[in-house]
Amino acid sequence: MDSLIRFFQEPLGIGLLFLAAVVVVGLVIALIATKRSSKPEPHIEQAEEQIPPAVQTDDGASADEESPVEPRAGPTPQEAAPDSEREIPESVPSRLQRLRARLAGSGVVGRAILDIFARGDLRATDWEEIEDSLLMADLGLEATDSLMEALKRRVAVEGTTDRDAVRQILSQELLRLIDPSMDRSLNLHPSQVDGKTIPSTVLMVGVNGTGKTTTVGKLARVLVAEDRKVLLGAADTFRAAAADQLETWGTRVGVDVVRSDREGADPASVAFEAVRRGIDEGVDVVLVDTAGRLQTKSTLMDELGKVKRVMEKQAPVSEVLLVLDATTGQNGMKQAEVFAQAVGVTGIVLTKLDGSAKGGIVVSVQKELGVPVKFVGLGEGADDFAPFDPQGFVDALLDS
Repeated sequence: MDSLIRFFQEPLGIGLLFLAAVVVVGLVIALIATKRSSKPEPHIEQAEEQIPPAVQTDDGASADEESPVEPRAGPTPQEAAPDSEREIPESVPSRLQRLRARLAGSGVVGRAILDIFARGDLRATDWEEIEDSLLMADLGLEATDSLMEALKRRVAVEGTTDRDAVRQILSQELLRLIDPSMDRSLNLHPSQVDGKTIPSTVLMVGVNGTGKTTTVGKLARVLVAEDRKVLLGAADTFRAAAADQLETWGTRVGVDVVRSDREGADPASVAFEAVRRGIDEGVDVVLVDTAGRLQTKSTLMDELGKVKRVMEKQAPVSEVLLVLDATTGQNGMKQAEVFAQAVGVTGIVLTKLDGSAKGGIVVSVQKELGVPVKFVGLGEGADDFAPFDPQGFVDALLDS
């Protein structure tokens, strides 16, 4: 025993004792770690994600089997924007008065024609110049021929080239072509089924660059100003900024927006969800924005037809509004024809109708499609948008 004690007092013994202590401590640490890793993790219940059921199309296929509409996180526009911060939309009568004032003095076409008549006795070249002015305004061949015939007949019968008299003739004949008898009101009549409000639904279509998404936001402002409860559907899922842009409009006017956070999600699924929520929440109107698809892409036009069919599974589509840029002239006519074939356009919204010489598109598009121009936009302001006023438009064209 004494020899063992003396051994551990030697340098070699001390080293062995220290090594043994290190080994023992290491074993203890390893044992504790093993016990901890063997314990089961505490169970954390995950909130079930609410994904709407797949939408069935007419051919039985799912409208969005891979890209369902995902619920939005965070506050709705109403929650995010208190009443004190929301913009108050301008009333329709007020905006109509302001738009007439903006159009006043922009009568490029009317002034050109009246200046020709002011020359006195008209020769064949003068009449050709009048005809060219009307065609340059995109009045269209048929409408131009009709107006020229009426002008020649009435000027001959009344025997006058007086500026005021000719202006009155022009006003009457242009108004006849625009046809003030056409119903330009929106067909918005929510119905009641089994105690639930079935909202009116509006599908907005048009190509890129016409201001379609902006028009959806401006129309929402008009409807809110009429004390209607509105819901927006961001079915333009191919343009990354479209849903964000529409949500900004929703926040400004204080209406909710149904959207998908997944870029490229099926637009029919978004439209379906918007109408479903509109029914559940008892809104008056659901406005659905769509992608600004090119009218030459038949597959994309077929997809637009699918969006409309899917919406109609829950509520009839009350209006299909085609947004056209008034400055595009006859190109806009080609767009209108294709969209009319694909989804059955019920009304036209003309944007950028700011006194340009392309204002004749009002006449030609109505004559070609047999549907009225219902709204016009004249500027970038949120309230530079109002129902189309035929008399006010004609007066603007002829104002000198």
